[in-house]
Amino acid sequence: MSTHSPATTLVASDLDRTLIYSAASLDLPMPDAEAPRLLCVEVYGHKPLSYMTETAAALLTEVAGATVFVPTTTRTREQYGRIHLPGPAPRYAICANGGHILVDGVSDRDWQQRVESRIAAECAPLTEVRAHLATTADPAWLLKERVAEDLFAYLVVERSLLPEEWVKELAAWARPRGWTVSLQGRKIYAVPAPLTKSAAMHEVARRTGATRTLAAGDSLLDADLLLAADLGWRPGHGELADEGWRAPHVVALEERGGAAGEEILRRFLAAAAV
Repeated sequence: MSTHSPATTLVASDLDRTLIYSAASLDLPMPDAEAPRLLCVEVYGHKPLSYMTETAAALLTEVAGATVFVPTTTRTREQYGRIHLPGPAPRYAICANGGHILVDGVSDRDWQQRVESRIAAECAPLTEVRAHLATTADPAWLLKERVAEDLFAYLVVERSLLPEEWVKELAAWARPRGWTVSLQGRKIYAVPAPLTKSAAMHEVARRTGATRTLAAGDSLLDADLLLAADLGWRPGHGELADEGWRAPHVVALEERGGAAGEEILRRFLAAAAV
């Protein structure tokens, strides 16, 4: 017999390389004739960019119907707006790594102000971080420098030319200034420490009356989200898997790529039904 009514279970899931995948990250090891059918969920520059398997799309529709499903992403609001997930439109979404809580597609101003106040009080300003990035990054491997929502910065780099030591040195410089550094694929993120997915998840749980939280994610920026949830899952690929990151209540799945997306959604459904 179910001990949790569906409405009290909140599912906060990362999107990129957790539920949705680029063509390169789908990881389809089977013969081409046996590959799963895919649903395109994002178009960028008039070209398809992100996909789910049709099986994952059907599972997500079930999850969204059985829980409070909250897409939880480091993407900006604009980047999130390009994604069209199957199933009912989520009432809540978390963007910019927790900097914005969208309610029916609109950023909640109260939350935005709370986050900005904490960052101003506890962290070196974004201008200082950007100046440091500009003076220390080598044009030989730096492709782009970007700012997301005036909250954090990221670099797009040529990974094969990037010295590993540089990222470690950046992290050591950033830490006493209240910033964290994360390397994900070709992107290096510099994010204020108070800007977390977990804080935004707790706020949405409070607003929805959720008494139980489930989470999934693949990157170091998802670690706080996974630790804050009652139960979590990480795929067999990504930063967390590469680092062998574990926590007692977080299941380290073996599946990689699109197959991991399917398995995460199956686990959400099974946990929500318990």
